[in-house]
Amino acid sequence: MSVLERGAARATAATPPWSLAVAAMLMIQLGSALSAGLLIPDLGAAGTAWLRLTLGAIILVAIARPPLREIRRSDVLPLLGLGVATGLMTVFFLAALARIPLGVAVAIEFLGPLAVAAFRRPSARALAWPALALVGVVLMTEPWRGTIDPLGVLFAALAGTGWALYILLTQKVGDRFTGIRALSITIPIAAITAAVIGVPQAIGALTIQHVLIGVGLALLVPVLPFALEMVALRRMTMTAFGTLMAVEPAIGLVIGMLVLAQAPGPLQVAGITLVVTAGALAQRGGLRDTPVVDPAKPA
Repeated sequence: MSVLERGAARATAATPPWSLAVAAMLMIQLGSALSAGLLIPDLGAAGTAWLRLTLGAIILVAIARPPLREIRRSDVLPLLGLGVATGLMTVFFLAALARIPLGVAVAIEFLGPLAVAAFRRPSARALAWPALALVGVVLMTEPWRGTIDPLGVLFAALAGTGWALYILLTQKVGDRFTGIRALSITIPIAAITAAVIGVPQAIGALTIQHVLIGVGLALLVPVLPFALEMVALRRMTMTAFGTLMAVEPAIGLVIGMLVLAQAPGPLQVAGITLVVTAGALAQRGGLRDTPVVDPAKPA
């Protein structure tokens, strides 16, 4: 483990895991809003996803040694799955963001983590919080108005599927590899996944200015928040983490209002109240026993 990773481990050990998840959400939504204004108009959604992930991969490989020699056969599929899920989640979410408001896109995408929380079913009481969050999501999306772009909704739903897989696989990979070294493997895979569509879309319009903006956005998403989420998932149950993500539509709506001038209506404000309440209550009792590391496994 590097000095950077040891310092990060000490800093996060005494920090409540839910606060790490909330910090990650703030970074992700701010990065999404800035991407919508600074990169997507020029590079397209897939091109923006590819640029951010590629620069993030370069940063991660530079600061952490990819544990290639420590990968076992049983690790290959989770690592590949997490990388592909991360790439598809990023591409589809930015594609949705190009068509529908940020808060609405996150609200639809949240159905993925909501499904993770519901299917785990640790107790009847825990299932009350996903149900409450679902009501808030419906209020935020206002499906009865008929003004939402159907393709944007589809892209957000596909991003939600990727988000659900991301949560499941991040905890599995995080239990196997500590620190951010797993990200130095999965984010390059995500960048390759996004490159299939992103490179043809962005290559003709890409400039040095876009690259410089992309470096800053890559730190906001994926480098810092994904590392924080991996640490949080080592110390929380999947249900608690998945339902805590209910706060993210509210964060997206507020940041969309502040950065993109996407003002919420009264029903969306009511939805914010419900999802924040569900998220705050869901993290109670959601601590996870620290995974026991097999001495034969690398730290």
